[in-house]
Amino acid sequence: MAGRAAIISEATGTPATGRQSAGFMGANASIEAEKQRIVEEFSVFDDWVGRYEYIVELGEKLAPLHESLKTEANRVQGCQSRVWFHATETDGCIHFAAESDAVIVKGLISLLLRVYSGRSPEDILATTPAFFETIELGSHLTGSRANGLHAMVRRIHAIARAALERRAEGAVPSA
Repeated sequence: MAGRAAIISEATGTPATGRQSAGFMGANASIEAEKQRIVEEFSVFDDWVGRYEYIVELGEKLAPLHESLKTEANRVQGCQSRVWFHATETDGCIHFAAESDAVIVKGLISLLLRVYSGRSPEDILATTPAFFETIELGSHLTGSRANGLHAMVRRIHAIARAALERRAEGAVPSA
């Protein structure tokens, strides 16, 4: 499947990457630019099978979450698979690390990290996952996977709200 990344790279002009870290975002692109880049990547495929295989490939490239972070406190409730999201805040931006025990979910996580990780809480809360509909993801996921995707976005937004609340209270963000 390594060929899919090369196809995307050629079609979109973006470099094919290896493992993605929690802070990955294409050259610090804006959220809108990153969402557009994802839409362009998925437009290369003519059918859902190609998109699905690409999501799996993204999942295989996702950097693993350290075992010590796979705690109940970091577990996302409402997902069919086991999913963990860990967040740190540095310089006013929230950085996410995440993993799942299902490769398709890892691919979805990879997309979410590209859009949301390394962003301010305000930017995170202002961003809906509507771009998933543009790439026709919502209509092709099973009901339980779609629910899991929404649960992950709710978790990301909850973390951003908590960061804003800490800021309002004058608490120092974790590094």
